[in-house]
Amino acid sequence: MLPPFVSPAWLADHRADVVLADARTYLDGRSERAAYDAGHLPGAVFVDVHRWLAAPASPEGGRHPLPDPAVFARGMGSLGIGDDDVVVAYDDGGGVTAARLVWMLRVTGHDAALLDGGVSGALVDTPVPDRPPAVFTPRPWPQDLLATLEDAVDPGRVLLDARDRARFRGDVEPVDPRPGHVPGARNVPCRENVGPDGALVPAERLREVYAAVGVTDATDVVVSCGSGVTACHDLLTMEHAGLGLGRLWPGSWSQYSADPARPAALGD
Repeated sequence: MLPPFVSPAWLADHRADVVLADARTYLDGRSERAAYDAGHLPGAVFVDVHRWLAAPASPEGGRHPLPDPAVFARGMGSLGIGDDDVVVAYDDGGGVTAARLVWMLRVTGHDAALLDGGVSGALVDTPVPDRPPAVFTPRPWPQDLLATLEDAVDPGRVLLDARDRARFRGDVEPVDPRPGHVPGARNVPCRENVGPDGALVPAERLREVYAAVGVTDATDVVVSCGSGVTACHDLLTMEHAGLGLGRLWPGSWSQYSADPARPAALGD
């Protein structure tokens, strides 16, 4: 299986052997499809995060619950991604949202990786590539790599929060019911996994960052964010750094904060 991240040089050498997927998403209301149409990497298919990578939002499940495996399979097949295809995904933000697609593919046994550095090349405004539909077999989400709200608030587990520091502290909250974070959570902003150029910082430095919040082995570490999308970047980064596989909490802060009876912590 591919490592969680591949370089632009690797992609250039293997371009004919992979499906390139654009899986960007925004919190500010912009249209992801319009952004894709305005410019994307040549040959990339557009993956609608809201349609194919998430179920409908609810207070009980959060803003981006995992979809039914059959929905995910239908979406991938309709884009021409089949069971045996190798997928390299990117976005225009260092990979922090495309990580959701890569994580979903990898945990269900498919070969997939993030393009280290995200958008790095000539953007074009061509339509969706004409890929014929493919057979993509539904596979259940592995329960040992998922966490529930009860897991997340278990004081015996490490809970990482991948949101930006301002949202973690509760300085701002653009989309969820309340500001703040789950008491006891530790903040490792996914956007700090990458440098100014959008490429991953060195693995040695990443291990230092995670060790500073008590993670030297990701096994049974629960990772959250606003709604289980950018948390996947922390999960892939820990795997890349040699720390193993953590667990995704799909509901994340959007699920937790929907109940005003649950306590919210503010500050660092």
